[in-house]
Amino acid sequence: MDKITFDDPAVRAAFRSIAAKAPFVYGLTNYIAANLNANVLLAAGAGPAIGAGADWPSTFPAGAQGVWINSAAVMSNDAETLRTVAETAKAAGTPWVLDPVAFGAGAPGYEEIVRSLLAYRPAIIRGNASELIALAGGDVTGNGVETTADSGQAVEFIATLARDTGAVVAVSGPTDYISDGARTVAVPGGDIRLTKVTGAGCSLGALSAGAVAAIEDPLLAAITAHAAFARAAENAAQRIGPSGGSGSFAVALVDELYALAGSAE
Repeated sequence: MDKITFDDPAVRAAFRSIAAKAPFVYGLTNYIAANLNANVLLAAGAGPAIGAGADWPSTFPAGAQGVWINSAAVMSNDAETLRTVAETAKAAGTPWVLDPVAFGAGAPGYEEIVRSLLAYRPAIIRGNASELIALAGGDVTGNGVETTADSGQAVEFIATLARDTGAVVAVSGPTDYISDGARTVAVPGGDIRLTKVTGAGCSLGALSAGAVAAIEDPLLAAITAHAAFARAAENAAQRIGPSGGSGSFAVALVDELYALAGSAE
């Protein structure tokens, strides 16, 4: 299995292309994560719009270059709104990202909504190990929005899910793994404090949408988003030191993404 980091020249160039193209990226996310999602996209050089105002769900996905749906958006939107965004993106040919938050945590009605979104052919599916193992049909349960499995345990499941859906599937953890069903890549790095910041994983889904909006190859887009996020987390950890708390880390994470977007060569 190949191991790729942000040091890869193709990844650095791909990340730089987000700021160069400044894509419009539209998303539905949960209100807890919306602010960080938007700031992460802005730091990378994309232009985000979030939410289901008026007729946005039926119009914005067609005009956007990338879309993401964080399924926890059902906290403040009905299921049909999520489907409208996905359907509009599919009809327009706009690549979109599905983040199946808390799938497998034991809410069958919610899981039916998430599964229904697969019919609209996401370009990338991104989640934690429990979510993706469960979505692939494996026997695992999440602890609410938190995983009870390690990303390494999900490797075979994400490859299967990729083949079944036609999407690139990415699982995050101490090492991230990304698969298109034929090739699986490991992206190491990050920092434990990512697990202490509300919306960090959700923001990786948003960043994946920003990447696929600017990068034609969904596999390279997913690798680029995960590698940049991991490197920014490492740089943020170095900036604030081992005694720095999760609040300082969250701010430093956005700053470091901004720095990467400006310094990628």
